[in-house]
Amino acid sequence: MKKLILTFSLSLLSFTAFSQTAYDRAMTEKIGKIEASKTPEELTALANDFERIGTKENSQWLPYYYAAYATIQKGRVLMRSGKTAELDPAAEQAEKYIAKAEALSPNNAEIYILKKITSGFRMMVDPMSRYMQEAPIAQSALAKATELDPNNPRITVLLAEDAYFTPEQYGGSKPKGVELFKKSLEQFAAYKPKTSLDPNWGKAEAEYFLSQK
Repeated sequence: MKKLILTFSLSLLSFTAFSQTAYDRAMTEKIGKIEASKTPEELTALANDFERIGTKENSQWLPYYYAAYATIQKGRVLMRSGKTAELDPAAEQAEKYIAKAEALSPNNAEIYILKKITSGFRMMVDPMSRYMQEAPIAQSALAKATELDPNNPRITVLLAEDAYFTPEQYGGSKPKGVELFKKSLEQFAAYKPKTSLDPNWGKAEAEYFLSQK
């Protein structure tokens, strides 16, 4: 009887290990495709893939996080193409994924970082009329992220982008942004993600802006 129980336990452990490995493989493959995807259609497909993984692995927050992040990357593509009118639907979809990730992992700095970005998208649709509504939401999200994880380099990257694109008369400037991008690279050198699947983006953005000097 003891031998039977031991055999069953080992089989269960082997199945769990295989399942986890399959999850890791699927996530690693999909995460690697985010930065390589250049069109809204590719990024939508990736977000859908992450959502399917999340439905299957329903205790994991990262699939929904990356579904939101892929949707945010889609929003950035749309913004660069001048399609700001399409940012509202992108923000709305990203926020649905964010809510699912947050339900599984509350008080998570990485999730608040995404909240800041989606609020920024909504503001970009009509900055003049939406600033008073969206700016406090974005600032509150970033403040909460800073409280939870003060040395997170992605927070500094977002602060750097804000400073870089804000005119000097409103407290920003390109030199201020550049200094913050430099600070983020110092933080990236010391910051270690909790796992190989945890968020690790942002360094390329900082390097890009620093190359524009």
